[in-house]
Amino acid sequence: MKAIVVYESYWGNTASVAKAIAEGLGPEAKAMSTAEAKAEELQGIGLIVAGSPIIAFSLPSEKTRNGMLAKPDKKAPSPPDLSHPSMRAWLVALPKAGVSRGGAAVRAAAFETGFKLSPGGSAGKILKMLGEMGYEPMAKKQRFLVKGSYGPMKDGELDRAKAWGAELAKTAK
Repeated sequence: MKAIVVYESYWGNTASVAKAIAEGLGPEAKAMSTAEAKAEELQGIGLIVAGSPIIAFSLPSEKTRNGMLAKPDKKAPSPPDLSHPSMRAWLVALPKAGVSRGGAAVRAAAFETGFKLSPGGSAGKILKMLGEMGYEPMAKKQRFLVKGSYGPMKDGELDRAKAWGAELAKTAK
């Protein structure tokens, strides 16, 4: 099964989780930023896994991204990487789901990176938007935990992401 893991990442944490999920999914899976995940990459896929960090208790919006650009946090280890489209913009531009080569609906899963006790989230909104576009949610949303505001990932989270990817692959077959 061809799968892609699409991510929005500002300080590299969500990108590292996406890569671990793709590794767990198997050798045909690719992790790519929203800038890389163009229409041709979606051809023949059976599963989309999408993820973003939780910013301002939600899926980042253009307003929150513009705020990060206008007023960078001096505590951040580096400026945020805003070179890719937001996950929201990518989802809005995503073609409606068709069916995969085997005639089944294209499945979907979502993840987020954030604090353990952070209210709100981004994965629920991602799953909702994917569902509205005809992608079939196949798993509960997942949160992978970061240390502090900017990471790195907490110990064991990348292993957990890889294991989740393997679980998704097994379920999707």
